[in-house]
Amino acid sequence: MLLDNVLLQYSEAATASSIIDTELYTKYEVKRGLRDISGKGVLAGLTEISEVMAYRIEDGDLIPCDGRLFYRGYDIRDLVKGFLQDKRMGYEEIAYLLLMGKLPSKEEYQEFRKVLGELMTLPDEFLRNTIMNAPGHDMMNQLATSVLTLYTYDDKAEDISIPNVLRQCLRLIAQFPSLMIYGYQSYAYYYNKQSLIIHSPDPELSIAENILHMLRPDSKFTELESRILDLALVLHAEHGGGNNSTFTNHVVTSSGTDTYSAMAASLCSLKGPRHGGANIKVIRMFEDMKEHISDWKDEDEISAYIEKILDKQAFDKSGLVYGIGHAVYSLSDPRSLILREFVKELAYSKGAEEEYDFYSKIETLAPQVISHRRKMYKGVSANIDFYSGFVYKMLDLPPALYTPLFATARLAGWSAHRIEELANNGKIIRPAYKSVAGHKEYRSMGER
Repeated sequence: MLLDNVLLQYSEAATASSIIDTELYTKYEVKRGLRDISGKGVLAGLTEISEVMAYRIEDGDLIPCDGRLFYRGYDIRDLVKGFLQDKRMGYEEIAYLLLMGKLPSKEEYQEFRKVLGELMTLPDEFLRNTIMNAPGHDMMNQLATSVLTLYTYDDKAEDISIPNVLRQCLRLIAQFPSLMIYGYQSYAYYYNKQSLIIHSPDPELSIAENILHMLRPDSKFTELESRILDLALVLHAEHGGGNNSTFTNHVVTSSGTDTYSAMAASLCSLKGPRHGGANIKVIRMFEDMKEHISDWKDEDEISAYIEKILDKQAFDKSGLVYGIGHAVYSLSDPRSLILREFVKELAYSKGAEEEYDFYSKIETLAPQVISHRRKMYKGVSANIDFYSGFVYKMLDLPPALYTPLFATARLAGWSAHRIEELANNGKIIRPAYKSVAGHKEYRSMGER
């Protein structure tokens, strides 16, 4: 009881001493979140890996436009169209593009698939000693622990030469589905009392196919299921150097640390509900909406409930409509538009037409309500998290894996950015913080 009271006092004191007058941020022109009021990010680096476009410049002014995303200069829409037309899995091709800087030929693509297949197997005893003997309550923390533990299985863990870092990154990309699925199976066995079923990865299968193969007890999945999961991985693979987890990777890499530490840091960033954890929030928000909105087709009732969410009277009382709005995109998120084209097909194949229609109405109505209620410096639209959680739900993937799936995809982008940071031998990243505390005279303990 004494400890609780003391900790409460400590908490109150720590909070009071940490709050900064918000007017000071304006006075000193601090770009909070490293973004200006329009959402445009502070330029902190250069990259050739990807480009996120949300504005066009006219007469020196930034004009919001439909979002576009480029991987190594290629429009994501063209890349997706290419591998879908040829009916091949896309994630491995995109990973090759991000890492090597060029699209692979047929022979290079097949070779890359073979290399990843040979790297899929985890080190001997790793599954038993690390995952099965120490299951985690949170999958992202479990994955960060597993990645850090892999350091001890690498004889060249501290070698940050590009060839060695590339080897480490390829191994992590190949092994991450196993780390994720085995971690979940262990969690489900120990904490949910489910049967423990472990499937070895199949080197002949793609990353997306292996996830479904290892997760499901019967290892069965349809072509549509594997292709839409593969598409989700492609769309999450990379998103510029400024997103929180990738910027974290740049920051940590710039210190000269090892690959496993840099990737674990990115995982810890991605865990946050403002970043990779947003898709879970979307699913929970929709479950809440379905409970409180009696007619899923009544636009007035839907809009009224969105108003309640914005007023912090409904759902988690945060005032946020999760899945709507993005730090960069304004009029549209190209990833969301691409994924939405396939969500309908999956929904109809799963008998979830009514739920899909409900999602579509929220996608249309929420931006209208938000724009009417709040002063907007840029447009607001559905982001990829709006539909990705719905896709995972229809694929019968457990919510505990939603953010880990994001991480599985983003490993390719993190790897490319780590190599780019090392290759350019930049300075350690150290932005400035201005102290507004003022100076004080020291008093001895007896005088306090």
